[in-house]
Amino acid sequence: MSVLAVGLSHRTADLGVLARATVPADELDKVLHELQQAQHVGEVMLVSTCNRIEVYAVVETFHGGLADISAVLARQAGLEPSDLYDKLYVHYAGAAVEHVFSVAAGLDSMVVGETQILGQVRAAYAAAREAGTVGRTMHELVQTTLRVGKRVHSETGLGALGASVVSEAFAEAPAVEGKRAVVVGAGSMGALAASQLRKDGIGEITVVNRTRANAERLAESLAEQGLRARAADIGSLAEQLTAADLAVCCTGAQGAVLEAGLVERVLAARSGDPLVVFDLGLPRDVAPEVDRMPGVRVVDLETVRRRMDAAAASGSGGTSSARQIAKATGIVLDEVREYLAGQRSAEVTPTVTALRRRAAEVVDAELLRLDNRLPELDEEVRTELAGTVRRVVDKLLHAPTVRVKQLAAETADTDYAGALRELFGLDPQAPAAVASPSGAGKHDQIDVRDAQRGRSRVDGGVDDDR
Repeated sequence: MSVLAVGLSHRTADLGVLARATVPADELDKVLHELQQAQHVGEVMLVSTCNRIEVYAVVETFHGGLADISAVLARQAGLEPSDLYDKLYVHYAGAAVEHVFSVAAGLDSMVVGETQILGQVRAAYAAAREAGTVGRTMHELVQTTLRVGKRVHSETGLGALGASVVSEAFAEAPAVEGKRAVVVGAGSMGALAASQLRKDGIGEITVVNRTRANAERLAESLAEQGLRARAADIGSLAEQLTAADLAVCCTGAQGAVLEAGLVERVLAARSGDPLVVFDLGLPRDVAPEVDRMPGVRVVDLETVRRRMDAAAASGSGGTSSARQIAKATGIVLDEVREYLAGQRSAEVTPTVTALRRRAAEVVDAELLRLDNRLPELDEEVRTELAGTVRRVVDKLLHAPTVRVKQLAAETADTDYAGALRELFGLDPQAPAAVASPSGAGKHDQIDVRDAQRGRSRVDGGVDDDR
């Protein structure tokens, strides 16, 4: 079995499609189980953020796994699979490992180097583990992924650039020093937005959330950092916006929170500068009509995407950033090679263990024959003979079993496990029994013979946030 990554992001789909495919928190468990129960899928986790929806799965076959996952994503988006194919990117085996390492490092983000994705990958794994849809293979991959992400940020300083989707969105607005803000949503994105506003010198923040306790928790945290902050009920949203200079919406709700009628009432009661609204939700938190109203300026994820595309086209990232990205990419590639080598070596391990077990069974059988033929043999002599025979077998097996692991780690194109089975006449099922002594089945198997077969995309090309 090999790892398959299937997803769509700001690079391949517009925000409308991303919004339709987004998996709400209260549906995540259901979607994970739907994915895992597909015919060709063993283990699975799903990363769903403001500009990426990705499924990472351990699959039995490439085409079967792709069809299963695409069907679930299409149903989630309310589309036919054929309508979704040209928006998907697909990575298989070694390419999937490289992709998830790059994602965790922030190299595949809308804002390169942002660090929020690392926590989002961690949260996605925790949710999948809670749902019972991950096993040994995915566990090892995610733990390595998190370590690689941390290593990239600590060794390159890429994350120290401080950029994020939030900071890039705020760069589109006038200075916020001393102004009043309303943050709608008290989740991780709301906390990040509030933190960025504090750094930018905001004067006062009101946190509005459907669950008042969560709003109070965030407001208290901000107050402890020396900022004027308070919580308010969602029912008072219009009142809070009337007195605010700007609003940040990031709720994760499935429908618009700032509807046109509510904003019209706010505008009728306001005076002075236009209200700046940052819509960082996916699906959108602000109704599309709001952006066309006089007296309101909306900055959304599409605005950020255009900004980042323009920066990339102009090469304005700077030489320091380019050097950091190059170094980070080098780290990722080194880690991919090491991980795949370890997986190939691990693939041989059950066969090596089965071989040693078979050798021990042969030794035991021969010693039993010796007991039957020479029952009067002195016990001390028998013990010495048994020890000698076992040492001879161990020494004969030591060099080839160590070497076969080294060769497997170095070479992807040779089935060394199969060669051992043929040379020593091992039962083909013996390594599987060693790997899964309790009969746990497909969730506990590792098969990386395809580990470096490269990348695929449904349209024949290759393409790879948050």
